[in-house]
Amino acid sequence: MLRKTRLLSLLVLLPAVQAAAQPKTDKKLQKLIETYASPLLQRVLNAPDTFHYQFIYTRIDRDKNNVPHFTNYYLNVDRNDYFNPASTVKLPTALAALEKLNTMKAAGVDRNTTMLTDSAYPRETKVYTDASAQNGLPSISQYVKKIFLVSDNDAYNRLYEFVGQQQLNETLWKKGYTDVRITRRFAGTTEEGNRHTNPIRFMNGNTLVYGQPPAYSSIPFNYSKTILVGKGHWDDKDSLINTPMDFTRHNNLPLEDLQQIMQSVLFPESVPAKQRFNLAQDDYAFLYRYMSELPSESRFPTYDTTEYFDSYTKFFLFKAGKSKIPSNIRVFNKTGWSFGYLTDVAYIVDFKNKVEFMLTGNIYTNNDGILNDNRYEYESIGYPYFKELGNIIYQEELKRKRKHVPDLSKFVFDYKN
Repeated sequence: MLRKTRLLSLLVLLPAVQAAAQPKTDKKLQKLIETYASPLLQRVLNAPDTFHYQFIYTRIDRDKNNVPHFTNYYLNVDRNDYFNPASTVKLPTALAALEKLNTMKAAGVDRNTTMLTDSAYPRETKVYTDASAQNGLPSISQYVKKIFLVSDNDAYNRLYEFVGQQQLNETLWKKGYTDVRITRRFAGTTEEGNRHTNPIRFMNGNTLVYGQPPAYSSIPFNYSKTILVGKGHWDDKDSLINTPMDFTRHNNLPLEDLQQIMQSVLFPESVPAKQRFNLAQDDYAFLYRYMSELPSESRFPTYDTTEYFDSYTKFFLFKAGKSKIPSNIRVFNKTGWSFGYLTDVAYIVDFKNKVEFMLTGNIYTNNDGILNDNRYEYESIGYPYFKELGNIIYQEELKRKRKHVPDLSKFVFDYKN
């Protein structure tokens, strides 16, 4: 049980500590977390150069018209401290795919139209069927579902190919996310291969509705900052290389940008118009459902819940120990895990207690300093870090006085249909 009650209830917005090359930290948030931190969490907090953790707590206050207002509080947040975003890049990729799809309505294509992926460059793969779909056929809709339900890598690859590397990055840059860089599929190919994306056919039965030719990305990326991680790594030939792993040309998605992208989808009116994705109301409802649906509730796809348990992709509050998720709580989120890095961006709702807030965080857990050896401390350090931080903020939110009780009906779904 928490021993103190209102450290953040009395919080006034203080400017984050912002010095040159210094991470942003709000002292009141830091004090709250340190007050309730277990020895394990305190160990993490005391070693920022080891665990490279970053954390954002987004407080949400509604006005009398139920309009949400957001206040971000930071702990050790530094966009220049690289972390591998892993599967969190699937979030902006899915949004860009739905946005692109909305430009194709005149051609008769929607997210449920059958999408056949062909190949035109070495190592590209074809996809003509999808056994997880009710009709056995691939579609944008099915790929987006799988991305949010279990973070499916192949689904991400197909959306990356549909949008194309150049359009994907230019879409994000135009929205102001100029530090974001998404350069690769999650599949074995070369840097040049990732610039090439597949030809795609949208079909209605045997009739071609729309054909998308193969694309090539000619945009330059800023690789001026060398990013080296660890003291050694295993290469793709299973050889141990006793030098750091080079992430200079890998994907990049700063934590603040990840938080803003999620906020722009959940609360599009809260961000400038140019920062929003061009989505229809039906797209938003579709996203909200599958961001929050649990693997046990999904029918198409259907999952083995011994492997894909309900907290499989819910790090904050629940992941450690494969916790059961109470029926009054829903988490709308996207996680990522790879190379010892864990990341989660989440909007958490407690319908019973009328509580809502956002949490965004990451941590690096790699005690031996060797990458690609699959010896990371996810279970012993990473997941407990997220669960404990989530619970500290949740307990504070339960106690926090609100001038206006939020109407959360926008986020209520019938997951049985």
